[in-house]
Amino acid sequence: MTNPSVTGLVLAGGKGRRMGGVDKGLVVLRDKPLVQYVIDRLRPQVGTLLINANQNAERYAAFGHPVVADDVAGFAGPLAGLQAGLARAQTPLLVTAPCDSPFLPPDLVQRLLAGLEAGGADLAVARTGDQPHPVFALCRREVLPGLTAFLAAGGRKIDAWYAALKVVEVPFDDCAEAFSNINTREELSAFGSASP
Repeated sequence: MTNPSVTGLVLAGGKGRRMGGVDKGLVVLRDKPLVQYVIDRLRPQVGTLLINANQNAERYAAFGHPVVADDVAGFAGPLAGLQAGLARAQTPLLVTAPCDSPFLPPDLVQRLLAGLEAGGADLAVARTGDQPHPVFALCRREVLPGLTAFLAAGGRKIDAWYAALKVVEVPFDDCAEAFSNINTREELSAFGSASP
């Protein structure tokens, strides 16, 4: 279900340290780069899509969506990617998904949005069991000034930023495997026989 009020942001701005320093989004799982799986799952759920990347911008641009780099230098983590996406989004809401989670739920946005609205929250985060997945989140653009200030002050930890916000966690226990991510070559091999 497409939601025109939501911009999707694929987080591909890391260094891929655990993958041996390669750009994880461009690593091939079977026949496609990891980022392509995420785009294919997220694009039908949102009005527009952005890709946050700090290297290989031309290769990411070839996927057909605008590429935005962090405004904060030094590979500052997912919050820097979120900040860059919020600064460029033209919609009231933005949802994030990491480039290394090819199986994300086809109703991610719908369920996060229902939780956000029901809770009157600033931010809705996916959760399975007792484990929140903060890189799968839907937030209001109004959080941008606070996030920008947090990053400018040197903040990098997601939970420290959350402390200033009204956050709801939305359960996805019925599809916990959808939040599996691929961080290492060993995990890539294991997922090579899984069905996206």
